[in-house]
Amino acid sequence: MAESGYRQLDGIPLFRQGKVRDVYDLGDALLIVATDRLSAFDVVLPDLIPDKGKVLNQLSAFWFRRFQGLIPNHLIADDAVRFPAQLQPFLRMLAGRSMLVRKTEPLPVECVVRGYLAGSAWKDYQRTGTVCGIRLTEGLAEAAQLPEPIFTPSTKAQTGHDENITVGAMAELIGPEHARQVKEASLSIYRDGQAYARERGIIIADTKFEFGLFKGRVMLIDEVLTPDSSRFWSVADYRPGSSPPSFDKQFCRDYLERAGWDKQPPAPRLPAKVIEGTRQRYLEAFQRLAGRELS
Repeated sequence: MAESGYRQLDGIPLFRQGKVRDVYDLGDALLIVATDRLSAFDVVLPDLIPDKGKVLNQLSAFWFRRFQGLIPNHLIADDAVRFPAQLQPFLRMLAGRSMLVRKTEPLPVECVVRGYLAGSAWKDYQRTGTVCGIRLTEGLAEAAQLPEPIFTPSTKAQTGHDENITVGAMAELIGPEHARQVKEASLSIYRDGQAYARERGIIIADTKFEFGLFKGRVMLIDEVLTPDSSRFWSVADYRPGSSPPSFDKQFCRDYLERAGWDKQPPAPRLPAKVIEGTRQRYLEAFQRLAGRELS
C-alpha cells in the first residue's frame, strides 16, 4: 500500500510493524521508517496524514542530536544517502522518513513525564487528588502547571492501554540502577526540551520516552518529543482552566469524539479538512522546534 510515497521494502526483512512505524532488520542494525499512519484511541485510522512520518522522523533526529550530551541514543544515521547499499534502491521512499539505529534490548516500560495537569492526569486528579499515586496540591485547575515535573512510568502494552506503575514497580522490572538512570534522564530531557520549546512558542505539557540497553548501557530510543509522543500547546493560547489548542493529534481525536465513534475498530474515515488540519499542526510544531522547513 502506498503511503505518501512509502511502501514496504521488498526483500528487506520486516522486524516489527507498529501502529505508525515499520522496523526492518539489517543484521547488525535496524531501519525505522515513520509512516503517515495515525492512531487514535489505540486504533489505526484508515486515512493517512501527509508528511506526518517525515515530521516524526526529522524531529526525533533533531532531539537525539540535542540531547546526546545528556544520554546516549540509538541513532546511527538519518541521511538515506548514508544507508547501506541494500537500501539505496529505496532511497526516494526512505528520504526524510527513516533512520538507521543500533539494535538495543528495549526496556519494558514507558517513561512518562508530566509538567502540566492534562488528559488522564487531570481526570485522576479530579477523582482522587493524585496522579499515578502522587499526591498533588489541592485546588489545581485543568492544564495547570505543576510545581515540578513528575515522573509516572507505565507498562508497555503490546495491545490495548499501558498501565501506570510506581517507580518501585519499575525498579523490580528493570533493576534499581536502570530505573534510576531512566528516571533522571527522562526528567532532564523534559526540562531541557520544555525550556527550549517554550522560547519557540510551544509548551510541552507531557511526554513519554523509551529506553533500551546496548552492550549493557542505557540508551534513549524510539522517538523523542514529537507530536505523537507529547502534548504540545501554544504559549500564546495557554490559559489554565481549560484544555488549550494543541499541535498534535488531539485535533483529530477531538473530531472523532464529536463524531460519536465508539472507539472500536474499524475507525471512520476522516474529512479532508481534518486531515489537512492535523497535517498543518504537525508541520507547525516541526518548523517552530527545528527552526527550518521539512525536507
